[in-house]
Amino acid sequence: MLQRNFNAKKPLRLDDEVRFLQSWFQRPLITGAVAPSGRALARAMAEQVDLSRPGAVIELGPGTGAVTEALIARGLSTERLVLVEFNDQFCRLLARRYPAATVVQGDAYALTRALQHQLTEPAAAVVSSLPLFTKPLPQRLSLLDAAFRLMHPGAPFIQFTYAVVPPIPKHAGDYSAHVSPRIWMNVPPARVWVYRRG
Repeated sequence: MLQRNFNAKKPLRLDDEVRFLQSWFQRPLITGAVAPSGRALARAMAEQVDLSRPGAVIELGPGTGAVTEALIARGLSTERLVLVEFNDQFCRLLARRYPAATVVQGDAYALTRALQHQLTEPAAAVVSSLPLFTKPLPQRLSLLDAAFRLMHPGAPFIQFTYAVVPPIPKHAGDYSAHVSPRIWMNVPPARVWVYRRG
């Protein structure tokens, strides 16, 4: 759960697709994808973040940094990024690629504990690439609630899915939910869901 120094040991540089595939074979329910998000999907997720809202942008399950890169390309300062990643190999890679970001190795489903020493003010957004459908609905709702408690009122929880149904039901709590058109340029095609409270 605690922030660690991931610069100490640098693993062999591999292509991101190979890293993802390898991680998926080892832990398919944790990695959840066989390849990083495509540029169109990453850009669609990044566009949902209001850069003028103060505070950190928390990214859950950043993997090798596809969405991270889109957030930075959009104009988000790297110093504002808090990257919560379970996979220690990905953590080392992220720390090397984004040295100004805060990289936290931890469990996103225990978000409050993972970030208890990282935030000094409410966050501007939570951007998630977690494979939510691998978890039961109560755990997904608990994650969403924890994210809302860490953010400014009205700040977005942004989640993509390949499924035709929402990763968190639209009417299961006191929040609003909106979905993007299908992003056909991603393989497989995906949609971006945005949840807000307050």
